[in-house]
Amino acid sequence: MKFLHISDLHIGKRVNEFSMIEDQKYILRQIKEIALEKQVDAVMIAGDIYDKPVPSAEAVQLFDQFLTGLADCGKKVFAVSGNHDSAERIAFGAQLMSSREVYVSPVYDGEVRCVTCQDAYGELCIWLLPFIRPAVVRHAWRKVTEGISIGKKDAGTKQDLAQEDDVETVETYQDALQFVVSHMPVDASKRNILVAHQFVTGASRCESEEVSVGGLDQIGAEVFDVFDYVALGHIHSPQHIERETLRYCGTPLKYSFSEAEQKKSVVVMEIKEKGDIFIEKVPLKPLRDLRKIRGTYMELMSKDFYEGTETDDYLQITLTDEEDVPDGMAKLRTVYPNLMQLVYDNSRTRQSRQVEVTEHVEQKSEMELFEEFYEIQNNQPMSEEQQDFVRELMEELVH
Repeated sequence: MKFLHISDLHIGKRVNEFSMIEDQKYILRQIKEIALEKQVDAVMIAGDIYDKPVPSAEAVQLFDQFLTGLADCGKKVFAVSGNHDSAERIAFGAQLMSSREVYVSPVYDGEVRCVTCQDAYGELCIWLLPFIRPAVVRHAWRKVTEGISIGKKDAGTKQDLAQEDDVETVETYQDALQFVVSHMPVDASKRNILVAHQFVTGASRCESEEVSVGGLDQIGAEVFDVFDYVALGHIHSPQHIERETLRYCGTPLKYSFSEAEQKKSVVVMEIKEKGDIFIEKVPLKPLRDLRKIRGTYMELMSKDFYEGTETDDYLQITLTDEEDVPDGMAKLRTVYPNLMQLVYDNSRTRQSRQVEVTEHVEQKSEMELFEEFYEIQNNQPMSEEQQDFVRELMEELVH
């Protein structure tokens, strides 16, 4: 089977008070076209479908159109809820949608939904794991042990399992995921795909992500060893962790200026016999790019500078003038209508920046600190290739 892996759509999101709904409509149409062009059998959506637990009517309508379009084209859909979603709202209508081969993760109740497919190589199991917190796991398994679960035929078996492993020892996200996976009846002899939305240790974050203080939400990659491919969401930068088949596809659009240098893409994954997996990254082209430009006010307002460029892009402009330009934002928007941020880089701001950098150091990873240092020194973020190189170097030093 061939799959398209996407995540973190954040439908309905606003970036610096600019609505992204038009850009999201454009990119979802493009994703559907890629699904058709690449002749995928199914689309996996790894969480954060919406940007808010209670999405706007416009956001819900857009996702409905996207799902309907995929189903009308004969594409299966496997979707899970993320930390930005309401698990209950995402699960609404799940049984009804299954008749159109749109499969959605239910609210976690001690079981993880598994959808079984058949292809030329036999049985393929797709597991749908919604975003998991330790409290969710404890709550679900307390219900099981108290005998007030949802009256399934195998409730007695679930009670026995819960009694064998004390759920009250689940305190961290690592504990929670280990507990959940250990109670999933995964047959390792078969091909197993997991769709999940969690933060795996070693992943590189962006500013647009929700950060847990102290890295409490981190999960070791070894928890997912039993799965042949793990379609992850939650991290906005496309990357793999430790192995090619444990992968974040990243957001389809840039949602912060820390992502300005990234090349957004979707992942096409084809699985044949067990262990035979082909992965391809397919680039996306946004309606409007999100990028940074810099220079003096006079340079940026010169026709020679902006003529022939995409002036409608979402921009962060860095002015290098020593003196602030009166009403600079409004003046610049006469040429750059989608200017989102205006910052200054001069002797005054550099002096204050040195103070800001020392704050909250203890809450950041070594990779985050290195990326910030690089951006301060070079006035631009690291590229994906540079990030991969530094990450590999850090792993070698640790081990």
